[in-house]
Amino acid sequence: MKPFGSLRTQGAGLLRTEHEGHEVVLGGWVAHRRDHGGVAFIDLRDRTGVVQLVIEPSQADAMDAARAARNEYVVEVRGAVRRRPGTSVNPDLATGDIEVAVTRFSVLSPSRTPPFPIEDGIETDEVLRLTHRYLDLRRPELAARITTRSRVVRVIRRVMEDNGFLEIETPILTKSTPEGARDFLVPSRLQPGNVYALPQSPQLFKQLLMVAGMERYYQIARCFRDEDLRADRQPEFTQLDVEASFVVEEDLFSLVEELFVELWREVLGESLPIPFPRMTFDEAMRRYGSDKPDTRYELELADVSRVFLDTEVGVFSHALAAGGVVLGLRLPGGGDMTRREFDELVTYARSRGGGGLAWAVVEESGDLRSALRKFMNDGEVKALVEETGAVPGDALFLVADGRERAAQELLGGVRVELAGRRALVAQELWNFLWVVEPPMFEWDEEGNRWAAVHHPFTLPSERFEEHIEDRPGEVTARAYDIVLNGVELATGSLRIHDPDLQRRVFRLLGITEDEAQEKFGFLLRGLSYGAPPHGGIAPGLDRIVMLMTGASSLRDVVAFPKTQSGSDPMTGAPSPVASQQWQELRLRALPPPAPAA
Repeated sequence: MKPFGSLRTQGAGLLRTEHEGHEVVLGGWVAHRRDHGGVAFIDLRDRTGVVQLVIEPSQADAMDAARAARNEYVVEVRGAVRRRPGTSVNPDLATGDIEVAVTRFSVLSPSRTPPFPIEDGIETDEVLRLTHRYLDLRRPELAARITTRSRVVRVIRRVMEDNGFLEIETPILTKSTPEGARDFLVPSRLQPGNVYALPQSPQLFKQLLMVAGMERYYQIARCFRDEDLRADRQPEFTQLDVEASFVVEEDLFSLVEELFVELWREVLGESLPIPFPRMTFDEAMRRYGSDKPDTRYELELADVSRVFLDTEVGVFSHALAAGGVVLGLRLPGGGDMTRREFDELVTYARSRGGGGLAWAVVEESGDLRSALRKFMNDGEVKALVEETGAVPGDALFLVADGRERAAQELLGGVRVELAGRRALVAQELWNFLWVVEPPMFEWDEEGNRWAAVHHPFTLPSERFEEHIEDRPGEVTARAYDIVLNGVELATGSLRIHDPDLQRRVFRLLGITEDEAQEKFGFLLRGLSYGAPPHGGIAPGLDRIVMLMTGASSLRDVVAFPKTQSGSDPMTGAPSPVASQQWQELRLRALPPPAPAA
C-alpha cells in the first residue's frame, strides 16, 4: 500500500526486516503500553496492523510525551526500524521481527476510556458495541473483515469490466411495486399524499436497461426490505446486480463461476474447481429437504412410505391416506445419543411447526429400540432398516405429513441440526452448488391464490409455457440459485421479454389488467418496444463476505449495521422527527400502539 498523507511515511503493520535502518514517521492508536526498567514499550495500531515502539530513557523528550499517552490515544512518532533481540521476537505478529526505536513522540488526540477492550475475542453486549461502532471497527478481526469486503468489491469490478459489463446506477427513490417483502416508503413533500419506495432490488430498471440496448449491466446495488431480521438478513443490504441480453443459463453460470474463482484465488488464495455441480430443485428437496442444501456431509433423506402402506402406526397411516409421505433419515453411529438428546430433537422439530419426530435405534439383533416398535410388525422393521441402509448402532429419524414438501422441509431442518450437534460439517470445504428448475408458482393458502416462487418476471420453462393457466403447479422456471455450504448466495433467472406472456403470468397471480398497468405499466410499455431475450443474477455481497471471512452474522461484515429490531444504537435511528417536518409532508404521526395487557 502506498503511503498517503503528509503526517506519516509508512503503515505500521507493513514494516519488515527489509526496512531495518530506515527512519519512519508513523501515526496511529495506542493499543497497549508497558514499562520495563525505565524503557517504555507501546504497541501502535493503524489500519495495516500493529508494530512495537520502544522508547529508551535517553530519549527524554519522547519519554515525557509518551508518559501522557493512554490506550486509544492518537499519536505520531518518528524513529528508526531495527531488528528485535532474538529473545523478544514475536512469531504471532506480522511485524514481530522488528521494532521502532522512537526519537520523537507526539499526542495528536487524547481518548476517553473505551467502554470495552479494543481487542478480538471480547465478550461484550452487542448493543454496546454497536452504540460505539467506531470503536468496535478498530478491533483487528472486524477491521480485517471490512478490508476483505473492499477487496471483494475490487475483484468484482475487474471481472465485470473484463467481461464487457457497464456499471450503471439505478434510482433509490422509485415506485412501490411490492415483490413479497414490505417496501420502505418515503413521503413526497412536493406531491402530498404520494410516496416513493426504496428499491427491494433494481429488477425492473435493469430489465429496462436491456430494452434500452445496454446489453450488459452491473451495479453494486443497495437494496431495502422492511422485514423481520435474522443473522443473515438486514433491512438494507448490498448485492452485485447483473443483467445481460442475448444469453441463456449457461452464459450466466460461466460468468458467475469465473467471478467466484477469481474471488477465492485473489482474496483467499484458494483454487475452486469448475464447473460447479448442478442439482434440480426437486432432487435437492428429495435428498436433503432443502432448496439450499449443505453438501459437506452425506446425511440424506429416504422415502420409506412403501414400508408403511398397511401400517398400524396411526400418524403414518393418516399421512399416507392424505396423499403424503413418510420420510426417514439415518444417522450413522447415532445410537450413542442419550434420551435427552433425542427429546431435544423432538422439541426442535415441533418448534419448526412439525407435527412430530419419531426416532429409533437399530440394535445388534437388527430390531429397533423405539416407542413405535409396539405398533410395527417384524416385516416393517426389516424393510425400514433395508430402505434406509441402517446398521446396528445407527439412529433413525422419521417424519410423516400429508404434504410431501412439509415433510421434506421438517426432516431437512433436523438434518442440519444433527450435523451441527454431531460436528459432521467439514469446515475446510467450499461446496458450491447450482440449484436449477425450481417451481414457477406455489399455492398461497392464506391468500387463496397462486404466488410467484421467485418473482413474476421469471421466464417459465418452454415445455410448460402453454400450461401456465391449466397446470400452474407443474410449471418450472428458468431460474437458478447458487448455494455455498448451505447458504444461498444468489438467485437469478431468465426474464420474460414478451409483454403478452407477462400479462398471462400477472393474470394467473390475480393481478388484473388495471392493477398491472398501475404497478407495472412502464415495464409492459417498455417490453412492447423490442425487448431482447435477457437474464440475470444478484449475488449477495454481504453473504459472500460473511462466508469468506468465517463471520457468524452479516452484522460482522457491514460497517454500520442494524440490530435485530432494525434500530441503530449509534445514531438512534429510527427516531421521531419535529412536528414541522410532518406538517411539510401534510402527514400526521399516529401514537404507537398500547402494549398488550
